[in-house]
Amino acid sequence: MEIARDHYLRQLIEKKDNGRVKIVTGIRRCGKSFLVFTLFDRYLRENGVGDDQIISLALDELPNAKYRNPIELDKYVRDRITDKTKRYYVLIDEIQFVSEIQNPYVDDPEAKLTFIDAVIGLMRIKNADIYVTGSNSKLLSTDILTQFRDRGDEIRVNPLSFAEFYSVYAGDKRSAWGDYYTYGGMPLVLTFKTHAEKSKYLLDLFRNTYIKDVIERHKILNDSSVLEDLLNIVSSSIGSLTNPTKLSNTFGSEKHIAISPDTIDTYLGYFSEAFLIHESLRYDVKGKKYMKTPLKYYFTDVGLRNARLGFRQQEETHIMENVIFNDLKRRGFNVDVGSVEYNYRDDNGKKERKQLEVDFVLNQGSRRYYVQSALTVADPGKRQQEIESLIRIPDSFKKIVVVKDYITPWRDDNGILYIGVEQFLLDDNSLDV
Repeated sequence: MEIARDHYLRQLIEKKDNGRVKIVTGIRRCGKSFLVFTLFDRYLRENGVGDDQIISLALDELPNAKYRNPIELDKYVRDRITDKTKRYYVLIDEIQFVSEIQNPYVDDPEAKLTFIDAVIGLMRIKNADIYVTGSNSKLLSTDILTQFRDRGDEIRVNPLSFAEFYSVYAGDKRSAWGDYYTYGGMPLVLTFKTHAEKSKYLLDLFRNTYIKDVIERHKILNDSSVLEDLLNIVSSSIGSLTNPTKLSNTFGSEKHIAISPDTIDTYLGYFSEAFLIHESLRYDVKGKKYMKTPLKYYFTDVGLRNARLGFRQQEETHIMENVIFNDLKRRGFNVDVGSVEYNYRDDNGKKERKQLEVDFVLNQGSRRYYVQSALTVADPGKRQQEIESLIRIPDSFKKIVVVKDYITPWRDDNGILYIGVEQFLLDDNSLDV
């Protein structure tokens, strides 16, 4: 089964031959290698690039272990760029496997060579265009970005969107939605038929790939049980406001374990580095400022989250919110959690202050949207509850309510757009319906 990843392929094509290294990042097993080594490779060949002009190297394969040395990697590529009149395309998979080594040409014990030295050196070859993939966000840490300066472009690949999932799904949209919010969008999930097979695959990814990577990378073997407990707690609280202090208190009350908020914050950072979770900051819409806490965490893939909990907590409200968040991030928006404060008097005339939540505040350049996720707004009282925050926002940017119900898109007297989740996810232009 081949799944088109046109959203990401277009980005690679647009950035082709721009003189910068293309860094393809994302959670392991989400399809980065397939994108670069199958889809992009095919595009190159179909557009006149010869076999000898494509230099491919998968560093996670044992026969290529030698090239995890940055000096050997550099030599491997340079030895294959033999004709100055030809354009070469260098595709390196899992670049984070390249080790940091002592520079053998200087006496300074602090002098190191890393994959950055190898990649920047290859970029200087005038007839070479460089593409690398990686599964660790440290590839794009502040220090590394400083060294790349303006010489690198990130293409962040996510698990399958609902539209990509549905494009190869053998069933109708409603059935596809049920499977998607249950099993998520890891590409191989679509190759399995039964719940047991899908569940085992997702759990194995967690145990043998993601958790193992985090533990080994950060050398936290003694606290691995705490790390896993934290992941369970975060899995249970997607779509809920929280912070490291609150999570620390949860450990104390439920696990009877004393763990500091700083340690919790560090471990959450590890999950983010592995692309397992994303955080969404809280934004005061009226005050036009960010609030440090509380904030929300969402899983990069809801199937992984559900498998982590043994498919026991299938709250469609929060899962749907997570799916929408992921799709909005894929579309390139900055996605924050909105807070709208207003003052009123209670029945006794006493002044009160209330905080209302907007699920998502989207920003992209000069564009802004407010999006609310709701299973249904068929009941007038429920609809009023869902839009209470939206109607109190003092600006004219577009406001949208995404519902599970299959509906024809419509607008109410406040100009708020209501649209079904399937239509919203299947159309990248749905924000502008």
